[in-house]
Amino acid sequence: MTYPCLVRLCETPISVTLYGEDISEDGAPQAGAVFVGKCNFQSGGRSYDTKQMHEVRLSGRAYFPGDIAPSLPELSSGEAVVFGALRRIVSGEKARNPDGTVNFTRLDVL
Repeated sequence: MTYPCLVRLCETPISVTLYGEDISEDGAPQAGAVFVGKCNFQSGGRSYDTKQMHEVRLSGRAYFPGDIAPSLPELSSGEAVVFGALRRIVSGEKARNPDGTVNFTRLDVL
């Protein structure tokens, strides 16, 4: 059975570097997968008031059809360049179909 792709209209250029679970000899994370292409990017922000200052934190989610990193079983960290800004990947998800194939990939960025 073929399942419909739930992510469409991918028009935002993005460059993604995903880190694997291993670290290098220097203690830095090793790149596990690199993806350059287009995504469906949704952005937002939150405002925080602390005693010292007012802080605005921008965040976003990038949606990709299919599996952008088949070599990585889990997506947990990395970097993404979207709209010319370098953003940190804080979490990721591979949304699976009932047969176990990946329908779409979601990355949460700050």
